[in-house]
Amino acid sequence: MHYTTRDIQIQCAAMGHNPGVIDGLNGSKTRLALKGALEEVGGQHPYDLFDPSGLHSIVMHWTAGANGVIELERRAYNAVVDAQSNVYDGVFRPEAQATYRVGHAASHTYMANTHRIGISVDCMAGARERPFHMGTNPIQKGHVEGMLRQTAQWIRDFNIIPSKWTVLTHAEVQPNLNIRQKWKWDIRVLPGDKAVRPADEAGDMLREQLQDYL
Repeated sequence: MHYTTRDIQIQCAAMGHNPGVIDGLNGSKTRLALKGALEEVGGQHPYDLFDPSGLHSIVMHWTAGANGVIELERRAYNAVVDAQSNVYDGVFRPEAQATYRVGHAASHTYMANTHRIGISVDCMAGARERPFHMGTNPIQKGHVEGMLRQTAQWIRDFNIIPSKWTVLTHAEVQPNLNIRQKWKWDIRVLPGDKAVRPADEAGDMLREQLQDYL
């Protein structure tokens, strides 16, 4: 299993050891954070910070699709959730993300698929960020409840530490992890919203609700 410096920074930050900016550079703050994290777990190697599964993060998405989970969506994510909170397994199991290869794992987040599980709510067909329009299949309470319930299960299964670096929306990937994305704005709208929220606000609200499932 290979972990990049960015992976190590993310895991250290989630554990409460500040590596500075998440930038993939092995600077003095990163080395100090790693030292503290290894001391905390009694480990000797960066691998000791991670679950044996090789998974350390979950990214939350929406499909931008109409009602009804389809094969294309199941290939793109490790699970898809409908408005009734039903969870549909993806074509690829979460464990496939540990050693991501195109065609052998879900390609859910640009340049950030390795070690990260992808879950998506099936909604927001025809939605528009600016000027805001919810589209024909808006996000609903059932979508969020099913997504958070499944996310909580994976957190338990793979010993994922919930944090803004390890359990985050697609819209948070670029600001939180410094991995450039392609103008993604999911999930910045929650059920009942009349406007688009800042990415961190929506993400914090989802993580707060997640605590009820853990």
